[in-house]
Amino acid sequence: MLELNAVHAHYGKVHVLQGASLEVKSGEAVALLGRNGVGKTTALKTIMGLVPATGGEIVFDGRGLTDMPPHAIPRSGIGYVPQGRGIFPSLSVKENLEIGLTKAPPSQVFDYVYDRFPRLKERLRQPGGTLSGGEQQMLAIARCLVMQPSLLILDEPTEGIMPILVQDIRREIKAVNDAGVSILLVEQNIKTALRLCSRIYIMEKGTVVHEAAAEDLKEDKETLHRYLGVAV
Repeated sequence: MLELNAVHAHYGKVHVLQGASLEVKSGEAVALLGRNGVGKTTALKTIMGLVPATGGEIVFDGRGLTDMPPHAIPRSGIGYVPQGRGIFPSLSVKENLEIGLTKAPPSQVFDYVYDRFPRLKERLRQPGGTLSGGEQQMLAIARCLVMQPSLLILDEPTEGIMPILVQDIRREIKAVNDAGVSILLVEQNIKTALRLCSRIYIMEKGTVVHEAAAEDLKEDKETLHRYLGVAV
């Protein structure tokens, strides 16, 4: 479904991605892990065309994304929830949900989103900026789901969120994946990543240095400590 093949990206003269490669298969949930500053967010932004690739190729469903304009990439079937959520705080919940649409989707699409996130249905007229952090994250995910993506990319979806809402968000991401939407997840909460994803990539210094099944990585204390500085 999604392939990054030896992708490079720069911020000015700073070489951030240095030949990163990974794959997300149809229906799969994959995590991209690593310490702060290794290039995880840049990898996601490069997929979405927000940072131009300076080498390698990015392919989604057989189509090259490298030369595609950023506004066209979500329409190809990729939903992106950036770090910090990226909602419009002065717009209502309903307006946020509709802002990326070029035409009204079938009513069952909104029904599905409201079933997944009933808190949002209760707050449709409320400005997005007045929601709690967890509710804003739900809104950011729901806004992508309205576009009916086949791949959902999430950057730190549980960052700065109350533990009780982290459980809700984790459950809904799992439900979205169970419904057939592929997931690419960047997450500092290692337990969340291992729980949601079947396969894990680890980045260091702008490239992928390790790939493992989540079940195997749970038991690989040496790798977890070496690259992530954690034990689970």
